[in-house]
Amino acid sequence: MMRTWSCCIILLLLAGGGEAAAQKRDKPFVDSTAYYDDLFDDMEEFLDSVTAPRTFFLVNIGVNDAYFNYEQEGSFDLLAKRQLTYTPSVGYYHKGGLGLNLSATVVNDGTGLNAFQYLATASYDYFQQTAFATGINYTRYFTRRDLPFYTTPLQNEVGAYFTYKRWWVKPAVFVSYGWGSREEYAEREAYITSLRLRPDGFTRVRTNETISDFSLSLSARHDFWWLNVGMKHASLRITPQVVFTSGTQKFGFNQNANTYGVVRATNLNELIATENQSLDDQLYFQPLSLAGFLRVEYSWKRIFLQPQYVLNYYFPAGSRNFLGLFRFNVGMYF
Repeated sequence: MMRTWSCCIILLLLAGGGEAAAQKRDKPFVDSTAYYDDLFDDMEEFLDSVTAPRTFFLVNIGVNDAYFNYEQEGSFDLLAKRQLTYTPSVGYYHKGGLGLNLSATVVNDGTGLNAFQYLATASYDYFQQTAFATGINYTRYFTRRDLPFYTTPLQNEVGAYFTYKRWWVKPAVFVSYGWGSREEYAEREAYITSLRLRPDGFTRVRTNETISDFSLSLSARHDFWWLNVGMKHASLRITPQVVFTSGTQKFGFNQNANTYGVVRATNLNELIATENQSLDDQLYFQPLSLAGFLRVEYSWKRIFLQPQYVLNYYFPAGSRNFLGLFRFNVGMYF
């Protein structure tokens, strides 16, 4: 009888100890689940705050590498020079979708740092849906005359974009159409002839050609987010992206045609970057570039820093097709 009671006591102790051990094992699991629930809730709230429509002013300055094709005395050949450009801008964006942006592009033109181009952009962006974003924009370019390097005669551009946001990899499409005047063409005719001669030394002269170009860009990207990096209310975003651009290449587009709405929704803010640029004397659709982007953005409250690197392959070039460019943006919301 004593032996039976002893066995019962031992079994009860083991059961009690097992239950206590199970409780100890379960507690960290419950705590970690609650921690991740809170973390995901914070992330969802943060992403909602980032993408939610709101009214604000934006002040920004960008610095990036770019190639300019300079004329050479006594030669049809143009000399490509790599230079830093500075792009200060200010914009107003209403939560209803309307936006207005004013900016300038500054470069050392041989006499010092001077603005050679001013831009005014009107846009409408539709961010009301969680599944997609879309928008349209119009940009008017005001370019200085008598520049020592080539700028496109396309002084008007309209664009539209669409991106789907629910997939892990977000696809986007951006189309752009640009046009100019015969006066702008006549001023740049010698540059245009040189760039059309560059591929094979041959070009056709057309006295009645339309001063226009069209481009289509397709992209895929994913945003990786981290919250409270370094300090509270700070966030870090790393975005790898691939962009394929095709279109016509009679004159070439301005390199900073994209507006804030396009950049916010699709991250498309580079049309074509190349050292060995060439133009066509015929209007036909062709592959133009394939670019890989790595963009890092660090934000704290209303301030953001955004370094990025672009590796671009330019299809029409006969040589030096690859080009790597670095750009940096810093800005503030109000």
